[in-house]
Amino acid sequence: MPSALITGATAGIGAAFARRLAADGFSLILVARDGERLTAAAEKLCLRYGVNAEALPADLSTDEGLERVEKRLGEGVDLLVNNAGFGHAGSSPGVPVAEELRMLKVHCEAVLRLTMAVLPGMRERDRGAVVNVASVAAFFTRGTYGASKAWVVSYSEAMAAELAGTRVRVMALCPGFVRTEFHRRASMDTSSIPGFLWLSADDVVDEAMRDLARGRRVSVPDPRYKLIVGAGRLVPRGLAGQVSRRLGRG
Repeated sequence: MPSALITGATAGIGAAFARRLAADGFSLILVARDGERLTAAAEKLCLRYGVNAEALPADLSTDEGLERVEKRLGEGVDLLVNNAGFGHAGSSPGVPVAEELRMLKVHCEAVLRLTMAVLPGMRERDRGAVVNVASVAAFFTRGTYGASKAWVVSYSEAMAAELAGTRVRVMALCPGFVRTEFHRRASMDTSSIPGFLWLSADDVVDEAMRDLARGRRVSVPDPRYKLIVGAGRLVPRGLAGQVSRRLGRG
């Protein structure tokens, strides 16, 4: 039975990955900060899909939490989904530096360390995959959030290039606005976001898994967002940033 470790696994895209992979017969290692909620999610997946689901509580904004997950990854998994992340309601100058650094810890350092923890085993076995969840914000100028996600995309593409010729894949997943707890947790006002831009987490994951199977290095789910990202690459970054700020954060 193949195995997968998913960070940020109790809600949103992480929970959608857990459902999809459980349905596909993966045994799961679920990572999140809330141990009680994590255990409940693991038990529910076990009952519904008949797979093994292990709860691994860890705060990825701490070295202790990262080390705990690194150790588990060193035991070997077939798929790593780096999904943990969060947003800020305010713009960068108004956000405390400590919170910006915590974001970089979770969005960048955690992705780097967990990917590096799992790749040696995958390379030795010549199989496996890493999905690093970024955002369409990576392609626009949008403060520390967008900058951290741009790093995730660049790093994922670099690792994928390094692994060319092997059966180990690394892909950045760049969704747009997804109906999850993300915006509510960050106290973001989403009233200005048009309804047609919202995606479902399950649809995002389904497209991500198709793109991973095709060997894509970057996955942008949904034709609407493919168009938005394509247009964003053609217009000046300053103008693209203004549009992004009007819409909010993806």
